[in-house]
Amino acid sequence: MEGKEQDVSLGANKFSERQPIGTAAQSQDDGKDYQEPPSAPLFEPSELASWSFYRAGIAEFVATFLFLYITILTVMGVNRSDSKCATVGIQGIAWAFGGMIFALVYCTAGISGGHINPAVTFGLFLARKLSLTRALFYMVMQVLGAIVGAGVVKGFEGKTFFGKHNGGANFVASGYTKGDGLGAEIVGTFVLVYTVFSATDAKRNARDSHVPILAPLPIGFAVFLVHLATIPITGTGINPARSLGAAIIFNKDLGWDDHWIFWVGPFVGAALAALYHQVVIRAIPFKSN
Repeated sequence: MEGKEQDVSLGANKFSERQPIGTAAQSQDDGKDYQEPPSAPLFEPSELASWSFYRAGIAEFVATFLFLYITILTVMGVNRSDSKCATVGIQGIAWAFGGMIFALVYCTAGISGGHINPAVTFGLFLARKLSLTRALFYMVMQVLGAIVGAGVVKGFEGKTFFGKHNGGANFVASGYTKGDGLGAEIVGTFVLVYTVFSATDAKRNARDSHVPILAPLPIGFAVFLVHLATIPITGTGINPARSLGAAIIFNKDLGWDDHWIFWVGPFVGAALAALYHQVVIRAIPFKSN
């Protein structure tokens, strides 16, 4: 037993999270000396023997479950009322999404990096912040968490009501084209992933060390603003796990007809944000004090 505990301890220390978000991201250079984080290998099979790897996956599952539970339940609460003026309305839905991201990123930053979104994971993977092994594991756990979260909401609301009010599923609203929806998802995800890169960049944290930044705050605020802008267009996906979880539990044609948009859009937006960060932001000169 003693040997087993030692293995767990060593595993947790040996395989640190590649892309910490929040205070962990800002403390690795003590706010002054710039230190470039090492690039993650493409494949890291040895992670599979580390407890920290599975602990991070569990954290992503739980966080995405809680994210879908709170947000979809908020959407259902707004839909339940005859008048949106009697509820939190679109602004409240946007706050639910942004506020939960703020809280959950803060809670899971030191465990998994606080991704809670396959698009964020994909963007960070492209920037070599985590291995393919970890990226795929995160995405699977995020999707599973989203399915369970949406399923619990359906259990609370009842099958009839849940289906009648679209189950929080994403789809392109009437009056907009598929191109409009795709563009909204690309730009919205770009805003989110660009904010993630900017809020967690070691070079920026060192250069602007006189300006304290709690990384989950701008990330959550970015999610809030994107939802305000695009809820009327697509219901705002910018998170393939959130869209897939709701679509699976809703399981009607409306949730599947445009579903490809909520994977292609976020992944393209995340790739553009990663490219922009690597080419433009990382190219900014830095001189240590």
